[in-house]
Amino acid sequence: MRLLLHQLAQNGQKIGFVPTMGALHEGHLSLIASAKKECDFVVTSIFVNPTQFNEQSDLDKYPRTLENDIQLLAQAGNDLLYTPTVEDIYPDDFDHGKVYQFNGIDNLLEGAFRPGHFNGVAMVVHRLLDIVQPDAIFMGQKDFQQVAIIRQLIKTENLSTRLVMCPIIRSSEGLALSSRNARLSPEWKKKALVLSQSLHFAKAAIQSKQSIKEIEAEAIKRIKNQGLKPEYFSIINGLTLQDATRKSGFLVAVTAAWAGDVRLIDNMILRDKSDSYAK
Repeated sequence: MRLLLHQLAQNGQKIGFVPTMGALHEGHLSLIASAKKECDFVVTSIFVNPTQFNEQSDLDKYPRTLENDIQLLAQAGNDLLYTPTVEDIYPDDFDHGKVYQFNGIDNLLEGAFRPGHFNGVAMVVHRLLDIVQPDAIFMGQKDFQQVAIIRQLIKTENLSTRLVMCPIIRSSEGLALSSRNARLSPEWKKKALVLSQSLHFAKAAIQSKQSIKEIEAEAIKRIKNQGLKPEYFSIINGLTLQDATRKSGFLVAVTAAWAGDVRLIDNMILRDKSDSYAK
C-alpha cells in the first residue's frame, strides 16, 4: 500500500484520507465525497482502535459490519480500503507510553468523562498518517473536540497533512448519524431527537436575553425530560474549547448524553463559524 501511494504521490496525485472504525453510514460517505472533490485518490481505513476505549465492554459492543462497509465504499467510489490488524498499527516495538500534549483541551468535555481517550485517538491517527502519508485528512464535525485534538496533533508533530472538517450529517428527523445509533431501540432513537432539538433551542436562544448559563440549564432540563441522562451541555469557544464567557465570537454548543446504555454526542455551531478553522 505504501509503495502504491508513494508512486501516486510521485506522479502528482493528491491523496485524501478518511479514518473510520467501520459500521459506515451516510456521515462517513459524506467525508469520502468531500475527499473525492478535493483529491485524486481516496483512502479509507477501518480499524476499531482499542487504545481509545475506556471500557472493554464498549470496545466489545462496537458494531463491526465489514462486508456491508465494503459495499458502501465501492458505491461511494472509494479508491482504497485499508483494514489493518492491531499488530499492524501497534507492532511489538511500538511506544505505547507516548503522551501527547494538547494544552489541556484533552481534559475538557469528552476528556473529563473519558480520561486517556484522546491520547488513544492521537496515537492511532498519528500512526495512520505516518502509514498513509495523505495530503489531507477528512473528519466529521460531529466529533468536534476530536477534530480540535487532531488539529493540535498536526501542529505539534509538524505534520504536512491538511485537516478538513466536514459538516454533520443528520437523519431526516435530526438525529446526528453515528455508528452507535444501530444500538438504539426505536423508542430510544425517537427520544434521542431531543439532543438536536436542544441544540436548535440554544442556537435560537443565543440571540435572546437569556444568559449562557440559563441556556445551558434549560437545554439540560429538556434532555432530562425525555429520559436521557446528560453528562454535559456546554456552550464553548470554538477555538479554545473553554466555556464561553460572552455571547460573541465563534460559539459552539456541545452535548453528551446516555440514551439507555448508548452514549451519544452532538454539537452545533451557534455563531461565527471561522473558515480558517474549518479548513
